[in-house]
Amino acid sequence: DKSPEGKIVEVLGTKGEPGVDIKCIVRKYGLNEIFPPKVEKEANAIPAQVRADEVKGRRDLRDLLMVTIDGDDAKDLDDAVTISRTENAYRLGVHIADVSHYVKEGTALDQEAFQRGTSVYLVDRVLPMLPPRLSNGICSLNAGEDRLAMSVLMDIDAEGDTVNYEIFKSVIRVKERMTYNNVNLILKEREPELMQRYHEYVDMFKTMQELAAILRQRKFNRGALDFEFPETKVILDEQGNPVAIEKRKQDVAESIIEEFMIRANEVVASHCNEMKLPTLYRVHEKPDDEDLDNVVRILAFFNRRLNKKKVTPEVLQQVLSGVKGKPEQRIISTMILRSLKHARYSPVPLGHYGLASPYYLHFTSPIRRYPDLLVHRVLTHLLEKGSLSGKKKAQWESLMPLAGEQCTSREMQAEEAERESVDIKAAQYMK
Repeated sequence: DKSPEGKIVEVLGTKGEPGVDIKCIVRKYGLNEIFPPKVEKEANAIPAQVRADEVKGRRDLRDLLMVTIDGDDAKDLDDAVTISRTENAYRLGVHIADVSHYVKEGTALDQEAFQRGTSVYLVDRVLPMLPPRLSNGICSLNAGEDRLAMSVLMDIDAEGDTVNYEIFKSVIRVKERMTYNNVNLILKEREPELMQRYHEYVDMFKTMQELAAILRQRKFNRGALDFEFPETKVILDEQGNPVAIEKRKQDVAESIIEEFMIRANEVVASHCNEMKLPTLYRVHEKPDDEDLDNVVRILAFFNRRLNKKKVTPEVLQQVLSGVKGKPEQRIISTMILRSLKHARYSPVPLGHYGLASPYYLHFTSPIRRYPDLLVHRVLTHLLEKGSLSGKKKAQWESLMPLAGEQCTSREMQAEEAERESVDIKAAQYMK
């Protein structure tokens, strides 16, 4: 019968003080800025260099011409790529940081990563899934350093089909850290200074561009959806005040990495399905009939008639291609996007509607996504032991549904926090 009371546990600062706005988002979504001492202790115990004994039994790929291609400010580099021409087409190598070698099941590091589920990229800071000693250090594929990796080598023919593949543990050394901007300038502008500086890579980038175009076409031919929404990046000054808003373009270099990662994820997913491994798939289910009815009804206003019984990803992609560059592009794209379900993580391979892919999972970003780390762990066990024991299989089978729910909810939370941090800074900029 008393009035409710509370006590102040933390003062975030005064209104309008630099950094308080983002601090509020961090607290609102229950995100963690610091790692518990136990986790830091485990991270600090991990050697900062690859030791000779860790290389045993791995395939040595240190002589390959290998690059990472990322954004200018990326520090957690989890994927490197190699490419060569073969008799019948291309040999693509996607080499992913072997995070499962360092983050062992059941450790404090592992439990913390499971709780976080994903790294969160706010407008002015990154809240990493793993401590920086790992995420920016020994796990990150930094140029000129020996690193442990999980490699997928794929032979891809001129039609874009994977005719052969291998998955194995490797030791790699990235020769050059490339940025999207520089690769775009080389491929599109043939910028003389960059062409000179990276002359030994130019042919390789052209081959990558060629293969990425084939993979992209192959993907759209089977009905994958292509939404071209402009993304924005808010530029902040030292104090965290917004000084500009830039349009982020999806260009050639971004497309190269996107296509290569999608193909690696598909190959690993069908491998896991074939081997009947307990793992987490990235599933994107078919939209509900009601949502598709709405799409059909609204498209009719724009003189685009669809048979609602025959609305496949392929049909929707034809609509998206048909409105490209027209005044109604934005509204129709938004409406189709809203009719789709949110992709999620599940132990059951239900396929990926948006990519028109029967099997899909996340394998290429284990530094910043927990589902990828789980996939690596299962593959590692298989590579080292040759098979899964009944006990281990049962243990993972009971873990996966729970992990799927946790990873999906943390991902959605991170997306909301990221969006809100951009919205706040955009509003401050407008003001």
